[in-house]
Amino acid sequence: MLLPSHGSNPHYLYQSLQITQPEKIIDFSANINPLGPPPELKERWPDFFDLVNEYPDPRAGMLVNLISKSEELPEDRILVGNGGAELITLVARFLSGRKVLIIQPAFSEYEQACMSSGCRVTYHILEEGDWELRLEPLVPLLEQVDAVFICTPNNPTGVAFKEQSVLKLIKACQKHGVFTIIDEAFHDFLERDFSYASYIKDYSNLLILRSLTKMYAIPGLRLGYLLANPEIISQIKRYRPHWSVNSLALMAGEISLKDKVHVEKTKNLIRQQRYKLNGFYKNNNFIVSDSQVNFYLVRDSKKSDQLPLLRFLLQNGIVPRHTFNFPGLDGKWLRFAVKSERDNERLVEVFRQWRNHH
Repeated sequence: MLLPSHGSNPHYLYQSLQITQPEKIIDFSANINPLGPPPELKERWPDFFDLVNEYPDPRAGMLVNLISKSEELPEDRILVGNGGAELITLVARFLSGRKVLIIQPAFSEYEQACMSSGCRVTYHILEEGDWELRLEPLVPLLEQVDAVFICTPNNPTGVAFKEQSVLKLIKACQKHGVFTIIDEAFHDFLERDFSYASYIKDYSNLLILRSLTKMYAIPGLRLGYLLANPEIISQIKRYRPHWSVNSLALMAGEISLKDKVHVEKTKNLIRQQRYKLNGFYKNNNFIVSDSQVNFYLVRDSKKSDQLPLLRFLLQNGIVPRHTFNFPGLDGKWLRFAVKSERDNERLVEVFRQWRNHH
């Protein structure tokens, strides 16, 4: 059974499982802001048309300046890229031929990109259920690798690792001459504003990946950035194609980063909806991950095999993200985005139907 390696594009999942796609579906497989893009972006969109007639700024000067101010980091520590995917690929090229450890479960693209660049990839799989970052079994592995990938808040679990544990990992990596790559694609969904960006100044081995497509709901435009020390930024920049970020994406990024109200509204909605959903799952014998962001994992505690549940949901127009290609999860969970109240109510309704018969 060959299932798609990403969320979104649900028709591929229906095809893979040979299920007829219902006329109406709700896609819970992509972790995008349910409020959509910032309102100003839609209002000003017609004005952007003239930008298609001009080459984009290859330095992304205005956007880099905005990021520099918001992160309180010098501009030479910032590299804007064509979404997280391009930046992961560039980091993998930077690590070409080295030994890479991925803390799993994690976004599958780290491994794909590293393998394509000739890296030797190994895993450290966190204990299922709490997925806590425990340093005792992890630190000895650092002697055998050149880089570590860690995703926090974690995709796919939604768990944010304890700051103290992550900082200990960064320090241990520095001591062993190991690069630490932290993917913070979902950090801006955390209720408490927190990032490891400020530690870039103190740890020359630290690289931080960011995405603007999730919070600002612009995945079709592709936009993200990398934070690291100037030497690493200048090395990675050499691998980037010229004009890899288009003018529309740059303009969208500038507008989005200024809209703090949109971020707060989003956080409030996610918090309220996640609280309601958690109550339903726990009262109906489903196990749910301790997510702190806009997606979470669920499994039916009464079933060892979650594939029948996945099929049932799809037949009823609910599209989750399968977890067969996440080492450490191996299909035993389903991932769902937190969406609008109406969409989440429909999700609960279908889960109730499942529970009434199983």
